[in-house]
Amino acid sequence: MKKVLDYTNYRKSCNFVMPELEERDGCIYFNGELVEDAEKKYAIGETFINLGYNFKHSNSKVLSNLYPMEFKFRGKKVKSIEGVLQGIKYKDKRTQNLILKYSGIDAYHTRACNEMDFWGKTGVLYWQGKPMDRHSEVYQNFIDELYISATKNPLYVRALMATGDKYILHHIGRSDPKETVLTRFEYESRINTLREYLKQK
Repeated sequence: MKKVLDYTNYRKSCNFVMPELEERDGCIYFNGELVEDAEKKYAIGETFINLGYNFKHSNSKVLSNLYPMEFKFRGKKVKSIEGVLQGIKYKDKRTQNLILKYSGIDAYHTRACNEMDFWGKTGVLYWQGKPMDRHSEVYQNFIDELYISATKNPLYVRALMATGDKYILHHIGRSDPKETVLTRFEYESRINTLREYLKQK
């Protein structure tokens, strides 16, 4: 828990500011570099790594939340970060524990099982049957713990450090916390500050 608290304090001290993306002529740019062209093809730039499980670049894929990356989180062996992010949408522990075993597109598509009881209506998420307010500090600390726990997998750490000093971007991320359990800001602020935190260790 000390490492989680240390990282949380570090993240807050960074006062992370998410860079704006520019849309022009049907394309998206980051610092003047092409991110997405008019045909929805994604690019890797000189100054950024753009994360996405379906992207061709290896680091883009491996650092995606969907990538199969086993680690222990709160005593549970999980198959991916995405499995946890999808699992917390369910109050029932048995259902949640099943979803923790998923990764990749399979983990992402378990969201279909949640449509009849959409968490966004109440803003309540769950860990092992206990409720969490999506819009609370408790939830933000939970997300910090999730990403710190992922660093127990040495492959995750190596992939993260291999990004060097490039900005780690997830340009397809949503911005409304009522629509997603991890906004673009929450994701990018975690993964960029986590890398800098690990560099100090």
